[in-house]
Amino acid sequence: MSGGPLIVQSDKTLLLEIDHPDAQACRMAIAPFAELERSPEHVHTYRLTPLGLWNARAAGHDAEGVVDTLIKYSRYPVPHALLVDVAETMDRYGRLQLANDPAHGLVLRALDRVVLIEVAKSKKLAGMLGPKLDDDTIQVHPSERGRLKQALLKLGWPAEDLAGYVDGEAHPIELAESGKDGSKPWTLRSYQREAVEAFWAGGSGVVVLPCGAGKTLVGAAAMAEAKATTLILVTNTVAGRQWKRELIARTSLTEAEIGEYSGERKEIRPVTIATYQVLTSRRGGAFTHLDLFGARDWGLVIYDEVHLLPAPIFRFTADLQARRRLGLTATLVREDGREGDVFSLIGPKRYDAPWKDIESQGWIAPAECTEVRVTLTDAERLAYATAEAEERYRMAATARTKLPVVRALVQRHPDEQVLVIGGYIDQLHQLGEYLDAPIVQGSTTNKERERLFDAFRSGEVKTLVISKVGNFSIDLPEAAVAIQVSGTFGSRQEEAQRLGRVLRPKADGRQAHFYTVVSRDTIDTEYAAHRQRFLAEQGYAYTIVDADDVLGPKLPTID
Repeated sequence: MSGGPLIVQSDKTLLLEIDHPDAQACRMAIAPFAELERSPEHVHTYRLTPLGLWNARAAGHDAEGVVDTLIKYSRYPVPHALLVDVAETMDRYGRLQLANDPAHGLVLRALDRVVLIEVAKSKKLAGMLGPKLDDDTIQVHPSERGRLKQALLKLGWPAEDLAGYVDGEAHPIELAESGKDGSKPWTLRSYQREAVEAFWAGGSGVVVLPCGAGKTLVGAAAMAEAKATTLILVTNTVAGRQWKRELIARTSLTEAEIGEYSGERKEIRPVTIATYQVLTSRRGGAFTHLDLFGARDWGLVIYDEVHLLPAPIFRFTADLQARRRLGLTATLVREDGREGDVFSLIGPKRYDAPWKDIESQGWIAPAECTEVRVTLTDAERLAYATAEAEERYRMAATARTKLPVVRALVQRHPDEQVLVIGGYIDQLHQLGEYLDAPIVQGSTTNKERERLFDAFRSGEVKTLVISKVGNFSIDLPEAAVAIQVSGTFGSRQEEAQRLGRVLRPKADGRQAHFYTVVSRDTIDTEYAAHRQRFLAEQGYAYTIVDADDVLGPKLPTID
């Protein structure tokens, strides 16, 4: 018995004892191939899945390394059948290869002829394959490269894509680490450099870094490697303009070289920043802006917040397999379960840095997470109990009983910049009025959003109420306190993004605070527990307190 921190079970679950001195080393060792399922205080549960093992294989890990890791950290002998299954599952990856043949173009080549015979008979591949060239090779229509990879993954035979990339249209891009226009010299952080190197070595894939850890700089450094025209896809116009500001400040690019393709502008330049929203907008049932993907000979396509990638963009990403693709995210969790499509169309996870590791290096602020539980009034409880099931979460999440608690939390941090975040517009208007604070929501114009964000950055506005637009890609480094009042049911990715709003490092090194206000004895509590799972895996513990501890002995009346 080795006394290791890991218990490996025959049902493919891995139990990791968090208090064990080797737990952190073990967690980092199994992260490339094991998927986290549950993460309470003392024992975290991971699972071995085919997708996780194939992802690891595509990123350069082999079965021998996975087996050695399991044996090294396991407290008990690892079930032999599981080790065999790991080896055989990983061995399925790469028996089929996509490659470029000098005479015939894109081909599907078999290292195992029987597998090729099997998949060629599948109706799921109908229309994707061309004529058989020999017993081990079938021609592939170049436009089907991405869809074929998706289909083969679902058939259980993930192909190794060796077909390479076109360089795209060359365009000079350099990092401006010596400073630009009087700005201070700077340098890529070690983990940012490692992320770029891992991405470039693999050709395409996803880099996972905490919110506030400088994913934009990873994108800029990848652009400097590619030295080619680049298409950057972002969640909204404000995020796009933040990218533009950062690229102008940190690279050799000028404003004239960077185009914005949004609801407001349609500029196509050597570096073009487009919003997912405009690309997925329809007119007469047709996607009218998707020709942007073919508007230039792009050498690199960057997907910001790749975990939010809309379904129509998956379809067009399938056509971009000859382009280098970089996905950036804080969490690869997708609530729709389409992680497999991210893997097959954009590429495997090339780099992942645990949040607490980045925090310990001082690159993101330490954060204290607190769940404040409020007790509904008798009238609210009765209304909740008699409501239809689909209405209950909204009622619990938007209970007026939360208002004085939110105000007390704001008052607890009089010298801090505070974000109050919610998912329901009527609740946000209540909060804005109650706190005498401005609101940023979906209908707020980009000009007004930027004005309010600038006022918040300067300290002119101390408290800002924001809707789901605050979930991602908003750079407000001064925010030190976030108060979440309602969310998208049990979304783990949303929780991670919202905490990320306050993780930018503070000049004086002070701590960030993340509060979630939850209605006790309702589905609000259950959803909150589910949302916290991802962050708990990253090492963030939630303290639960009662609203009375925040409000003091006497509850104030609601205005």
